[in-house]
Amino acid sequence: MLQIRCKNNNVTKSFPEGTSLLDAYREFADELQMPFPVVSAKVNNASQGLKFRLYQNRDVEFLDACTGSGHRVYVRSLCFVLYKATCDVFPGSKLFIEHPLSRGYYCNFKKREADPLTDEDVQRIRQRMQEIIQQDEPFHRFEATTEEALRIFRERGFADKVKLLETSGQSYSDYYMLGDTVDYYYGPLVPSAGYLKVWGLEHYQDGLLLRVPDRYNANRLAPKMDQPKTYAMFAEKVHWDIIMRHSNAGDVNKAILKGHASELIQVSEALQEKKIVKIAEEIDARFHDPEHPIRLVLITGPSSSGKTTFCKRLCIQLLACGLRPLSFSTDDYFVNRVDTPLLPDGSYDFDNIKAVDCDLLEDHLTRLMAGERVEVPEYNFTTGKRENNGKRLKLQNDSVLIIEGIHALNPMLTERIPDAMKFKIFVSALTNISLDDHNWIPTQDNRLLRRIIRDYNKGAFSAQETISHWKNVCDAEEKWILPFQENADVMFNSALNIEFAVLRTHAEIILASVPRNCPEYSEAHRLVKFIHYFIPISDKEIPPTSIMREFVGGSVFKY
Repeated sequence: MLQIRCKNNNVTKSFPEGTSLLDAYREFADELQMPFPVVSAKVNNASQGLKFRLYQNRDVEFLDACTGSGHRVYVRSLCFVLYKATCDVFPGSKLFIEHPLSRGYYCNFKKREADPLTDEDVQRIRQRMQEIIQQDEPFHRFEATTEEALRIFRERGFADKVKLLETSGQSYSDYYMLGDTVDYYYGPLVPSAGYLKVWGLEHYQDGLLLRVPDRYNANRLAPKMDQPKTYAMFAEKVHWDIIMRHSNAGDVNKAILKGHASELIQVSEALQEKKIVKIAEEIDARFHDPEHPIRLVLITGPSSSGKTTFCKRLCIQLLACGLRPLSFSTDDYFVNRVDTPLLPDGSYDFDNIKAVDCDLLEDHLTRLMAGERVEVPEYNFTTGKRENNGKRLKLQNDSVLIIEGIHALNPMLTERIPDAMKFKIFVSALTNISLDDHNWIPTQDNRLLRRIIRDYNKGAFSAQETISHWKNVCDAEEKWILPFQENADVMFNSALNIEFAVLRTHAEIILASVPRNCPEYSEAHRLVKFIHYFIPISDKEIPPTSIMREFVGGSVFKY
C-alpha cells in the first residue's frame, strides 16, 4: 500500500500501488466538495492527467478548469475534439489553432477543396463535436521512441510535428489518440471527451473561434470580447511568418541548425523597426494636422510587454521626424505607499488604478496642454514616496508629450483632454509562433519568461517569487489593461520569432533554482519543458536597442 496526501484538504489515505489519480479522487471527492469538476492534478507539484498511476507515496492536489494548469488541460482536450470533428466532417482538411483571441482561441480552417468556410460548415463541425462529447470517447496516451512517433506522423503527413520532434532532442515522445484520430500535445488531457461540458464554436472573421470556460467560473463560457484590431495584428504577423517560412518551433529550429540564426534576428528586428518608423510617421502627420493636431501619445501594455524600450525607440524616430518628444511614466504618479490599495492577502496592489494619483496626473497634463510649465514628480521606489526633484516640463511648438504606463489608455487618466489630441498605442508580446499546428504558445508565457529573467538579473525577485506573483499580475491585466486595448489607434507586437531560443539560454538555469517542494515548481517545470522544444542560441547578436535587451540585459537605453 502507498500513502497519498491530498493537498486540497491535507488528508492522507492508503491506496494499492498503481492506483490512478482518477480512482484516488473518487475516494476523496465527498470530503472535498469542489465547486467545479476536477480535470487534472498536480503530483508532487508536477501537472499530470487523471489517468496517471501512482507507485510511491505522493502529495496530490486535484485541479479544476479555473486553475491555470487545469484550464490548459481542458483547452488542449477541447482542441483535440475540434480537430477530430474537422477530420471526420471534412477529410483532408487542415486545422491551425493559432492564438488566443476574444477570450477564446482563433483557428484557421482550410477545406481540401479550398472553398470558403460557411456557417453551415461550422454547424456541422459543432454537431460532430457534440456527438464525440456525448459518446464520451476516451483519450488514449501512448509513449513511443521518437523514431516511432516520427514514423506515425510522417505517414499522416504531419510535417509540423515531424519538424518539432526531429529538433526536440527527445529520446521518447508521447502521442494521443481519440478514436482513430492521432495528434500530439505537449501536456496531459482529460480522461475522456465527456469531461468537456462547457464550450462553444463560432464562425469568426474567416475562421473559427473556439470558446472555452471562464477562468473564474468553469461552469460558464468566458464572456466574448470582440477584438478586431488584435485579430488584424495577429493576421499581419502570420502573413509575415508565412513569407519567412517560420510559422512554428520546428521551422525556427531548422533555420538555426542551418546557421540562419543571425538572419532571423536581423529580419525580426528590421520588421519591428519598420513598424516603429511607420507609427512615428503617422504621429508626425497627425501632429501637423491643421484641424485636429495631436499633442499627447499614450503608450500602454501588460507587464513585460517591452513598452519602456518601445517608448524610447519611438522617441528616437520622432526626433528623426523633426519632433521633440517629452516623456514620463505614470509610475511617477503613484500615491505614497501607505495609501496604496491592498490585495485580499494584504499585499500592495500596485496594478490598481487607485494606486495612481489620477487627479494630479490629469491636472499636470491639462496644464501642459495649455502651454504651462509643470514640475512633474519622480517616484522613489525605495522610500515609497513621490518626490519633487526639480524636473520641469513645458511643451514647445515642436513638442509632443509621451506618457507610458499600464494605465495610460484608461479614460480616467485623461478625461479632460479631447480625444482628438491623443494618439493611443497598445504594446504586447502577442506570440503567434506555435510549437506545431495544434499547440500554440500562450502570450502570457512569453511575458512570464521575460519577467522571470529581468527580475532575477536585477536582483528584484527570485524565479519562485516572480511565479508566485504572476496570477495577481494577470488578474490585474484582465481588469485594468486589456479592456482598453481595442481603443488603441495602433497596436505593436513586441514578440520575436527567435525569442524563445534566446530566452532558453537565460531562463533554464534560473528556473532550475525553484525548489521542488514549493507550489511554484509546477509552473517552473512546465516552462522548462516548454522551452526545451527550442534550440538555444546566444544573445550576442541581439542589438543593444532591441526590446529583448530590456529583459536579458545589455541595452543601450537607461531604465
